[in-house]
Amino acid sequence: MRRFLIAFQFLTIVPLPAVRCDEEDLGRSMTYFPLVGLALGALLAGTDFLLSPLLPRGVADLVLVALLSVVTGALHLDGLSDVCDGLAARGPRERFLEIMKDSRVGAVGAVALVLGIMLKYQALLALPLGYKREALLFFPMAARFAQVQMTVGATRARKDGLGCAFVGGAGASQLVLAGVCTAVVAWLLLGLNGLISMLLLFLLTWGIKSWSHGRLGGITGDVIGCASELNEIFCLLTLLALMRQGGQ
Repeated sequence: MRRFLIAFQFLTIVPLPAVRCDEEDLGRSMTYFPLVGLALGALLAGTDFLLSPLLPRGVADLVLVALLSVVTGALHLDGLSDVCDGLAARGPRERFLEIMKDSRVGAVGAVALVLGIMLKYQALLALPLGYKREALLFFPMAARFAQVQMTVGATRARKDGLGCAFVGGAGASQLVLAGVCTAVVAWLLLGLNGLISMLLLFLLTWGIKSWSHGRLGGITGDVIGCASELNEIFCLLTLLALMRQGGQ
């Protein structure tokens, strides 16, 4: 329970009682990252249940996207913008890392934020109503599993940074347990479509991780956050495409 609380405190801004935590606890807490994602999905699904009789779907879905950003403290959106600003600079590794550490948001980062939020909103809006709440439960969970995948077995691109503090304590057991938990929920909620989407997201995350090691010599917290945001976007897009292909 203590490590679940550590994971919840790191991934959300929900106020919880302070718990003792060291670097090993940070890494080991990643076992529970998908469960925190599932809790975020439950919050979105519950909010959708309350809002759907009161607001037009377009307005309600925008509230859901905003709620997820607020509850997570926009932590991973910051990673998306920082990585895109670093890509735009086209400098050496040191320049890329320097830009990601800068608290200011550049033009490319701002565009990435707008496009990312719009893609999530439009994909959510287009989902068939019969599968919407299942998708709401699953896509935050899939993205938090991607964070585990990005971290386990990775090299630190820099010596400091909160995200990289997880690398030392996260091992194969965290990846396996988090993966099994996510796969079971994917199957229970979405059947074969859930497992297919999880496989595609696994390949996407593997590609991002490989690129980060080749370009930066490892991972940073910003890269993990960027991968999480991309997983949220592509999870919704993949589910939408699979459902359209299946005539749902």
